[in-house]
Amino acid sequence: MKTLTIGEFASRAGIASSAIRFYEEKGLIFSQRNAGGQRRFQADQLRRVAFIKAAQAAGISLEEIRDALNTLPAQRTPNKADWEKISAGWCDQLNQRIANLTALRDRLSSCIGCGCLSLSACALYNPEDKIRHFGNGARYLNGNRPDDLATIDTEQKNTGNSTGT
Repeated sequence: MKTLTIGEFASRAGIASSAIRFYEEKGLIFSQRNAGGQRRFQADQLRRVAFIKAAQAAGISLEEIRDALNTLPAQRTPNKADWEKISAGWCDQLNQRIANLTALRDRLSSCIGCGCLSLSACALYNPEDKIRHFGNGARYLNGNRPDDLATIDTEQKNTGNSTGT
């Protein structure tokens, strides 16, 4: 079977040689060395690069991609059935990202989801900074909803703590 030099492989894959070396270093693709120590790639490694690029385009991290590829026997190149099985496992994660992006898009012109304390016109008004109980950062953009404030109010009533701390 004819092998490809790193330059040929990068050209066929449509990515830089440095990306090829990076993917190999991370254990995502594999090469052999010729007698002169130069990398040679089997053509089937192009499918692994295509798999990596498709997963990255969906927002999957390289670590998750590597873990998925490592489930294949003997570093085999993924086939259609492998892609269907592996990508199905990523659907919940992608659906959550889509929901978060949709919510961000829908509120983009009016709110940055910061959990502000002072904007009475804010659709996500956060009186007494109660949403902080769910963690740091832009809580509404991280998945919390204004309805979550009701659970905090209920908990405070049950514990007798009305200060919001």
